Amino acid sequence: MSTDAPRLQLLTRAGCHLCAVASETLDRVAAEADLTVAAVDVDADPQVQAEYGDRVPVVLLDGREHSYFTVDVPRLRRDLGL
Repeated sequence: MSTDAPRLQLLTRAGCHLCAVASETLDRVAAEADLTVAAVDVDADPQVQAEYGDRVPVVLLDGREHSYFTVDVPRLRRDLGL
């Protein structure tokens, strides 16, 4: 992962209800940590789609998979030092 990559990324796709819920949840937790969430459309990159397409939404923290389908809020807050 490059040093300028966002700490929090949400792998998502258009029309995904779970993605919308995860986005709202992740935005709230990110705000507590003074972070911004970068949304990534899994369908825009065939490699990303092949790896994560069946599991969206996926939360990446520092480039590593943190949770999928739902945001693991207690674990994320802990891992962000909140």
